[in-house]
Amino acid sequence: MSVSFHSPVSRAASDKAQKREKKYAIEHDMELDGDNEDTTGSGMKDPKLHVVTPGEVITSDTAFMRGHGTYVEQEKVLSSVAGVVDRVNKLISVRPLHTRYTGEIGDVVVGRITEVAQKRWKVDLNARLDGILMLSSVNLPGGVQRRKQESDELQMRNFFMEGDLVVAEVQTFFADGAYSVHTRNLKYGKLRNGTFISVSPALVQRCKSHFHSLSCGVDVILGLNGYIWVSAHVTQNLDEIDTEQVYSNKNKDITPADREAIARVANCIRALAQNFIFINDTIISFAYEASLQYALKEMHKKEVMHDIAAEATAAVENMKG
Repeated sequence: MSVSFHSPVSRAASDKAQKREKKYAIEHDMELDGDNEDTTGSGMKDPKLHVVTPGEVITSDTAFMRGHGTYVEQEKVLSSVAGVVDRVNKLISVRPLHTRYTGEIGDVVVGRITEVAQKRWKVDLNARLDGILMLSSVNLPGGVQRRKQESDELQMRNFFMEGDLVVAEVQTFFADGAYSVHTRNLKYGKLRNGTFISVSPALVQRCKSHFHSLSCGVDVILGLNGYIWVSAHVTQNLDEIDTEQVYSNKNKDITPADREAIARVANCIRALAQNFIFINDTIISFAYEASLQYALKEMHKKEVMHDIAAEATAAVENMKG
């Protein structure tokens, strides 16, 4: 067992440190005596964000339980990562500012095929481990419903090959923590006619639907893993989809106007991510409207990105009233 020795601390310095910790607890609505309970039922006592750095003392009250992103030293709860303090009743945890995707069953995700293996594809999902797309979890060309055979396994690269982008749904978890995804629904599958954007997973807001058609003629798929797909709008009913073309690698002809709209929406998403703003279809639409006063090539400038994000945020606040 390792033993660590700390340099002696004077009584005055110790008292000063205790006062600093008490002031921090009061400012962050964490009473050291534990008398002030949350009676609102929301679980959170202070809606403000409290950012901490690794090794920073969160509270010295032993009544609190430590959660993810924290550790205990000398009966004090300290942060082990840089992030935002979350408090639910007596449980204190820290959400990291930068983290890999941690998903749930039913999440819509966008991924890139990294390997074709035996009866499965490996998919980069921006997670700790590559996701797994089983051969049994995809639709066969023509919509045929049958058990997958050896002949299907030999033609796996005709379905998906390395580098292909796919949209899928998280189905389950494996014992090692890897995600198993599926594309059985016709709205999932191979992605074409667009561009790929990567942002922090924490910025993608969870919505009822993650497939959006914007008024500017652009379709957006907001993957909860931080991978976003922006493509030309396709007016097609799921019942009318040609299942033979689902796995086609051929892009459709895209007009210059559609290309500019796709690039503008993609730059708007980058501007929102650059300014750490939650991303959803509503704020993307407002950001697109705010960007129309700028030329496309100007949207990469920092001050322009900041102005677009600020105008979009203000528009959302005005809509909420």
